[in-house]
Amino acid sequence: MQQTTHGIGRKARQAKPRRVSRLRMVLVGVAVLLAVAAFRGWLPLAVDHSVAVVDRARGRELSEDATFRDDTLYVALYGHPGAPVLGSLGEQDVESAVSRAQRVARDYAGSGRPVVATFEIIATVASESAGADGDYSNEFPESTFQPWIDAAADAGMHVVLDLQPGRDTFPSQLAEIEPLLAHPHVSLALDPEWRVGPTGRPGGGRIGTVDGVEVNQTIDALDALIRRNGLPPKMLVVHQFTDSMVTSRSIIRGTDHVRVVFQMDGFGSLLLKQGSWDRMVAGLPPGALTGWKNFYDEDRPTPTPDETLAQLPAPTYVSFQ
Repeated sequence: MQQTTHGIGRKARQAKPRRVSRLRMVLVGVAVLLAVAAFRGWLPLAVDHSVAVVDRARGRELSEDATFRDDTLYVALYGHPGAPVLGSLGEQDVESAVSRAQRVARDYAGSGRPVVATFEIIATVASESAGADGDYSNEFPESTFQPWIDAAADAGMHVVLDLQPGRDTFPSQLAEIEPLLAHPHVSLALDPEWRVGPTGRPGGGRIGTVDGVEVNQTIDALDALIRRNGLPPKMLVVHQFTDSMVTSRSIIRGTDHVRVVFQMDGFGSLLLKQGSWDRMVAGLPPGALTGWKNFYDEDRPTPTPDETLAQLPAPTYVSFQ
């Protein structure tokens, strides 16, 4: 064994730099291939797990990337599990939806901001039938949504739960889904189109409305939930495509824990959508952020990422129905 320090051993030590050099070349080549694969959508979005928050509702850590931050662009599939007619999210099972949401989000990688794939899940679905409780809104057990919330957490994705209250109110329906909102990566959306008041009925071309007072009450309830559970900030998305959908909008204000996002929810040609956008952003409440919604079937054609991101103020939230 001592002979290995002479002769053969010396040759081995002389050859070592070449082996290191070849290894380095192989590693560089693998890195390039992985980069190309990620760019072309062959790999899932990378998630940085170096920073984590505790999801007390699940009893485990969660990547901070999945929580809401102002400097991030959230790109979502919209819909209801198992209901393709309600949007793109329900067109596949949860595992396939994770992959699809990541592919869609990857198209927005050129935004200059971090991009987080998102699920926007309709948690209460407006109905033309009154139902047993008479509120013209269908509610569902938590077990309908928990697998989607868990899958999003595992993938470093965000979740937005959407409310269509019918004759009910937004604060009342928020209270019904509080356990789901207790997850750090779950935010809330309000859809006034489907809030029809105490005597209305959803559908039939009728468009509902909400007053700024009720929006603020919902914000206060969400803020209290966040503080009570020690959660990071959340966004509260308000869908809008006509002025009448949100009245007294100027009084709406966020809090240190709740960031208000007004989302343009109209479909059609880009020209029509642009008109809805211009009306929505005119006179936004102080501190409000913006969102844009694309439709795979109703838009003619579906706007590209460049067309979507060209809007000003730049959208924080983009969803696909």
